[in-house]
Amino acid sequence: MIEIKNMSFKYANHTGLPFVKKQKTPNNRNVFSKLNLTIEKNRIYGLLGKNGTGKSTLLYLICGLLRPTAGTVTFDGNETKKRLPEALRDMFIVPEEFDLPPVSLDTFIKLNAPFYPNFDRKVLDSCLRDFDMPAFARLDELSMGQKKKVYVSFALAAGTRLLLMDEPTNGLDIPSKSQFRRVVTGNMSDDRTIVISTHQVHDVEQLLDHILIASPTGMLLDSPVADICKKYTFEYRMPGEQADDVIYAEPTLQGNAVMARRKENSPETSVNLELLFNAVTKMCKESTNA
Repeated sequence: MIEIKNMSFKYANHTGLPFVKKQKTPNNRNVFSKLNLTIEKNRIYGLLGKNGTGKSTLLYLICGLLRPTAGTVTFDGNETKKRLPEALRDMFIVPEEFDLPPVSLDTFIKLNAPFYPNFDRKVLDSCLRDFDMPAFARLDELSMGQKKKVYVSFALAAGTRLLLMDEPTNGLDIPSKSQFRRVVTGNMSDDRTIVISTHQVHDVEQLLDHILIASPTGMLLDSPVADICKKYTFEYRMPGEQADDVIYAEPTLQGNAVMARRKENSPETSVNLELLFNAVTKMCKESTNA
């Protein structure tokens, strides 16, 4: 679905694009250098990484709002930088920061839905009900969290095969984060791909079936969740229970949180994304310093 080949990108001193957050790129360095990545359909990807590793930038490159300085980014064979109508109508991005116009929801739909041939008002209404959204007259009357719910609902109702979301749970309260997971799961389809960039890993770890961990040098991890669960276990152990099967451990109030090699015939555990992220980044740092 998405093919990224030998892609490099660096910001100029001034992008002139209001939707792009100011980036700290010392010496005008590359944010990405010869990155190769394939994003397949019918999966929900989690895009993780430290601040400044280009997670938001990668989403903008995928949808064509930014252009690579070298290499290609293609969606179904079309380079996204060309912003072809047949590609744009099948992709949608929910940025981390946005605002909605001072209009009614019906007016917003009338203005924007025609760009998306598969837009479904019933899906929108269903998502808003699942978010427990109250009746409202205008979009500018909503709180930040409510605006996020409306925009995510519209994004899902647009019916695009590619949906990109940047920190979608920021601004949502605890019940709304649970609603977010149900809404996304309920509107996933066999031909849809969702990429979620986030620091709030516990908000989305139950949703994901593929993990990407980005760094300035490329992807530190590009793996299906199922493969991770087959190879590793995530659990708590009491002090003194450490063993040579442990890959990574860190102390918590419940004991030591441990990522260990999974033993034959041992039950699978759910992935602890925070533990996995810390383990991968630590091992890659040690490998680089060796």
